[in-house]
Amino acid sequence: MSTGGKPIRCRAAVCRAPGEPLVIEEIIVAPPMPREVRIRIICTSLCHTDIGVWKLKDPSGMFPRIFGHEAVGVVEDVGKDVHEVTEGDTVIPTFVSDCGECEDCSQKRATFVRNYLSNFSEYTVVDVAHVTKIDSSIPPNRACLLSCAVSIGVGAAWKTAKVEPGSTVAIFGLGTIGLAVAEGARFCGATRIIGVDLNPDTDETGGCIISRDIYVVEIQST
Repeated sequence: MSTGGKPIRCRAAVCRAPGEPLVIEEIIVAPPMPREVRIRIICTSLCHTDIGVWKLKDPSGMFPRIFGHEAVGVVEDVGKDVHEVTEGDTVIPTFVSDCGECEDCSQKRATFVRNYLSNFSEYTVVDVAHVTKIDSSIPPNRACLLSCAVSIGVGAAWKTAKVEPGSTVAIFGLGTIGLAVAEGARFCGATRIIGVDLNPDTDETGGCIISRDIYVVEIQST
């Protein structure tokens, strides 16, 4: 039976107060309003930003809430005047919006998040400005990282640092974002990419110790 235009009952991981465990509860997800999209979440990952917000006691009114902003899903329903995606499309709800109309978007500048995403749920509703269509063949457990960590890292090399072909790039911190920076630098044509980290596990990938707590790994050299 079609659920288009109707509320949906589903499960979500709800946090009632700062620092409290998330509890699986039944919620009602409203149908999308104009320029909104309702998405059936397939896979979601945990970003460190969620952990930071989970610990916050201010500002007031932040709880209860549903966390999660790295996810991939399928469009289940669209509101009026949504033309960018259609039912059945595989999409990622993006952390940073792109309406294509405001001053920041017209100048190709990153914009602040207008609606905090709630992807620790079987269904979620977001403004279409936070939705990007992707290839459905991308494995969901990888596609969800495109929503935040990968786009931040690749964008740091490509859009912010503007890495040029033949460059040597040093990356401090080889977590998810740092490794995405490395991929962005490679995409831009960097010929040497060096990673620096405090994690001794980097030494297992062929790195070298330059002090008691600092490890360096040659990620790419051509």
